Amino acid sequence: MSLFRQLWLAILGLTVFVFLGSFLLSAYSARNYLEQQLLIKNGDNASALAMSLSQLQDKDPVTVELLVAAQFDTGHYEEIQLLDPRKQVIAERRDTTPVQGAPDWFVKMFPIRVQPGIAQVQDGWRQYGTVSVLSHSQFAYKELWRSTWGMILWFLLAATVAGVVGTWLLRLIIRPLDQVVEQANALTERRFTTVPEPKPVELKTVVRAMNGMVQRIKQMFAEETARLDGLRKQLNRDPVTDLANRDYFMQHLREALGSEDSAPSGVLLMMRLKDLAAINTALGRRDTDQLLKDIGKTFRQLCDKQDRWLPARLNGPDFAILAQNQPSAGSLAETLGKAMSGLRDGLDERIGELFSIGALRYHRGDELAAQLAGVDQLLAKAELQGSDAWVAHEGEAAEITPLPAETWRDLISSAVNEHRIKLINYPVLAARSRVAMHQEGVLRMQTDQGGPWHPAGDFMHFAVRLNLTKSIDLGVVGLALEELRQGTGQYAINLSAETISDWSFHTQLVNLLKGQEALCPRLWVEVPVYGALSHLDAFRDLCRTLKGLGCKVGIERFGRKLSEFDKFADIGVDYVKVDAHFVRDIDQHPGNQELLQGVCRMVHNLDILVIAVGVQTAEELETLTRLGFDGVTGPAVKAS
Repeated sequence: MSLFRQLWLAILGLTVFVFLGSFLLSAYSARNYLEQQLLIKNGDNASALAMSLSQLQDKDPVTVELLVAAQFDTGHYEEIQLLDPRKQVIAERRDTTPVQGAPDWFVKMFPIRVQPGIAQVQDGWRQYGTVSVLSHSQFAYKELWRSTWGMILWFLLAATVAGVVGTWLLRLIIRPLDQVVEQANALTERRFTTVPEPKPVELKTVVRAMNGMVQRIKQMFAEETARLDGLRKQLNRDPVTDLANRDYFMQHLREALGSEDSAPSGVLLMMRLKDLAAINTALGRRDTDQLLKDIGKTFRQLCDKQDRWLPARLNGPDFAILAQNQPSAGSLAETLGKAMSGLRDGLDERIGELFSIGALRYHRGDELAAQLAGVDQLLAKAELQGSDAWVAHEGEAAEITPLPAETWRDLISSAVNEHRIKLINYPVLAARSRVAMHQEGVLRMQTDQGGPWHPAGDFMHFAVRLNLTKSIDLGVVGLALEELRQGTGQYAINLSAETISDWSFHTQLVNLLKGQEALCPRLWVEVPVYGALSHLDAFRDLCRTLKGLGCKVGIERFGRKLSEFDKFADIGVDYVKVDAHFVRDIDQHPGNQELLQGVCRMVHNLDILVIAVGVQTAEELETLTRLGFDGVTGPAVKAS
């Protein structure tokens, strides 16, 4: 039984108890009062009748009988009796009508017992007889019942008003408890919320304790995410420049060349410092480290505002940039060259040549070794040209990038409107049992009627630029619902980061999912981590909306923003998919194993599933299972 109901029953019981006590006390008091009044009336009437009889000169039986009858008929009497000194009846009148005006049970519960009024009748100096007068009690019963019924009605009215007001006050008083219940339910849904402290001291203590627990949990996760993010930086960052290190850069380069989700083309750039040892001799170690930090800052400034650009320091003198979707290698090399020349102007005059740059345009599907060899040759040519030179090679023209933006608008819009989009299914299996968790639908689009089906990496960056992601994502949701209608398992889809912040999309998505109560619990919806963080409030609203419909919500490309994972602690996501860069060759990197094991522990503490993406080999699969991953997907899983 709820606390509210218990309190209400207690108040109701107390009210009934008070009413019964007041009712009985009032009824008995009224009865006693009426008994006293009737006794006085009987005495007065008996005296008056006795005086009238005593004044009769001729007390013949007929006259006495008429006087008694007249008195009986003019009042409300139950009995009038005149007895002689020998107790013989001289005259008598009696009303045998039963009590009216009150229920029988009431008469039995509150009997009115009244003594008759008695007076002596004189005949000169001798006693003529004794008159006894008893008033009828039915009028007393009627008055007692009327007053009792009025009190009952008043109590009912007062109880109703008190109930309404009491309910409102009780709800007001226990509202903090409702908030605590909501807070506890939020904890079970992996959302960490705090509530304002109420004024009542007892409730304030409970709310303060709950808020303190929530804050401690959030602090615990913040500390754990900070520790894991520090470990990630230690493993994947150059300690001097804070750029990505060689291993991390190479993982991204492999992904850019081999993944269908990557951009169709881009630029691979390498920069080499001329004779780092001589620079160190000329500047000293501290100034040389400062130079390296300034170079790192220059690289970050060049890449920070670009999507999917990654700067790195490969070794001592070598730096690199992976610039996906960059159309011109020469333009990037020239921009970096100018920035480095500006940095060189403030250096010691003893430093002559500072850098050389080689930039090569690549295309998705190119061989990694060939690209590395090609950019290395361009770098060697730049070194032969002298001071601060750069050499770029544009490669073969890409098949897609030359199209202007407006052409892409027409291609994408017509493909969506004509339903030339489809989903390719990839299995996601439980890591230990290899049982299917869900199918992940990967988007494909046919830009030309009868043409090839392009992966998302070929057109999504144009869709983002042209603000067409909403129509694509709504089409994807429609395709997923159709897959669920035709199948029996779970199904996962991806929403683009840009769609999250579109509030009209939320409304259209809800309208699309309404009425699909049987399908929504089988639908998994995931969002890129950078999109969720960039539009946190919109993602929180989307998450609650989808979970309210029964869908599961997840985050993909997880691991890149570990330091901000605590922001998701109060949202209640159901699963995360760890980025393929952390999974690649995990069996050969003990440091990354420690990182991912910590991620699994932290995420599992929130009752969130952890899924590895891009599993390439059986060795990776075995290692990930040992580290505690719940699910896996990738080429190795597909082949198993």
